[in-house]
Amino acid sequence: MIRNQWYVVLQSRELKKGKPIGALRMGEKMVFWRDSNGDPVCQADQCPHRGVALSAGCLMGDNIQCPFHGFEYDTTGKCTLVPANGKATPPPKVLQVATYPSKEMHGYIYIWWGDTQEEYPELPWFEELDDSYVTSELKDHWAVHYSRAIENQLDVFHLAFVHASTIGKGAKTISDGPVTSIDEKNMEIWVHNRTDDGKSSAVRASELPSPKRDPFLKFKFPHHWMNNISPDMRITVFFTPIDEENCILYLRNYQRFVKIPLIGNLVAEMINLSSKVILNQDKRVVLTQRPKKTSMRMGEKLIPADKPIIEYRTMRDKLQQMNAVEGNK
Repeated sequence: MIRNQWYVVLQSRELKKGKPIGALRMGEKMVFWRDSNGDPVCQADQCPHRGVALSAGCLMGDNIQCPFHGFEYDTTGKCTLVPANGKATPPPKVLQVATYPSKEMHGYIYIWWGDTQEEYPELPWFEELDDSYVTSELKDHWAVHYSRAIENQLDVFHLAFVHASTIGKGAKTISDGPVTSIDEKNMEIWVHNRTDDGKSSAVRASELPSPKRDPFLKFKFPHHWMNNISPDMRITVFFTPIDEENCILYLRNYQRFVKIPLIGNLVAEMINLSSKVILNQDKRVVLTQRPKKTSMRMGEKLIPADKPIIEYRTMRDKLQQMNAVEGNK
């Protein structure tokens, strides 16, 4: 996983006010709760006193209370009360729970996974997504490293085989290019798939004309993907790391080609059902890939159509190395 990045860890609706919840994210057990203002808090799910899970405790105003001995910790992780010592006794400073900067936006809970910053970067988001869309959502657990799930959605030439009965109809097996653009924050992909006439070979990206339309796929590091189906229909996915062998996909459909509210909601839900079918087609294949986690050199024999995968791995490796160095300063 890439340090010093904002990650989506929950849907907003998963975190109710008044009750902490525990979840494994980024390979760490974390506890999530809302303070009296409704703002999200994310901390290590372990009381530093005797190691009990704070998620099994309860909220006391703007504090979370350990269920074992009643120790209380505030939103910064500082212990504010040790009942056995008495309310008049200041708690030892060593009683501190690791706390992750957290924000809520666009219906998701983000956490900053990395080093403390004087100023944090903006949350990753696609600005073209606004309130004019009707949305529907689903989440799905995949027993693979989040990098495998991401690479599947950057793969532009599996559609004719994995999705032959859905979005891959037409047997467009030849993949010209693909054309890509990438930097440390964004990746854009233009897809050029066509039917094999038995007479021509795939065209290299360098031989294709400059794209005339917006990219078909967009990706923002560390884990946010969008399928730009049309200006009135888009799909986003956050690939949330659980640990080294598991992730959660938070998928959201966007549509605005149907303007009538009730019918628009119905259409969004129908799109959601279709997305689930397509996602399960991907999942069936990806879960068989070995190893579960990808890396720059892993014995695969890649071809030109794998260009988005190669560029994703290259940039991911660069960001990992860069932020590993910063984390050791």
